Amino acid sequence: MEHIEDCISFLLGKAYQQVNQAAKRGLEVYGVTPVQFALLKLLWDQDGQSGAELGSRLQLDAATVTGMLDRLQNAGLIERRPDPKDRRINRLFLTTQGRQLQKPLEKVMDQINVEVYSRFTPADAEKLKAMLLNLGNVEVPA
Repeated sequence: MEHIEDCISFLLGKAYQQVNQAAKRGLEVYGVTPVQFALLKLLWDQDGQSGAELGSRLQLDAATVTGMLDRLQNAGLIERRPDPKDRRINRLFLTTQGRQLQKPLEKVMDQINVEVYSRFTPADAEKLKAMLLNLGNVEVPA
């Protein structure tokens, strides 16, 4: 490679830094990180999931998920409840405070999406999303 700008790792890293920093700035007002937002988003979509289910969907290891869930619980945004059928499993539920953050946090992230995708034509934005899903080996749920 002739220039560092020819390196896919460098280019993806720089793009990630820009988008992640924008997300951090927007979410920090609410005391939430981008990955914590992702966990909350999954619970807004379907409350009562297990940590293993959330980790699988976000492709995160159990230790990482557990630490983030601990922080969300300590912040009063979620609570753990034993699964009624299998007490070895904790189910995660949003608190009232956690539910109240949905609209403001989604507004922040929607604005970031608009800002990033506005750099592209609508067709190119869709292609970018498809390429990122492919590259990240991410399946969109039905």
